[in-house]
Amino acid sequence: MAKGYSARRGFSNGAGQAAQQMQMQQKLMQMQQEMAKAQQEVEEATFTASVGGGAVSAAANGKKEITALTIKPEAVDPEDVEMLQDLVISAVNEALRQADDAMSNRMNSFTSGLNIPGLGL
Repeated sequence: MAKGYSARRGFSNGAGQAAQQMQMQQKLMQMQQEMAKAQQEVEEATFTASVGGGAVSAAANGKKEITALTIKPEAVDPEDVEMLQDLVISAVNEALRQADDAMSNRMNSFTSGLNIPGLGL
């Protein structure tokens, strides 16, 4: 026979468990709202990266969209286009990495204390 079970009353403390479950659902809904707000804040933020001593700069938002790309005239050498291409790629990748890291860090701050089996949190 299950602990806390009675043929007449069923499982004891049923009302208490229902209240706890309701509280848990409310906490989860609140956490979802906070996570959505944090996600929106990161998506609206701007992340910039500069490479080649400032010759090339890239800016991205938290949605991982490039919002600006600046190339100084001295970085443009018709004899070395590959160098300019490498600088652009490096600046863009770094700005996108910063945006990705910011989103990961914000979301991890919500899940770091959770111990939910099967989710690996």
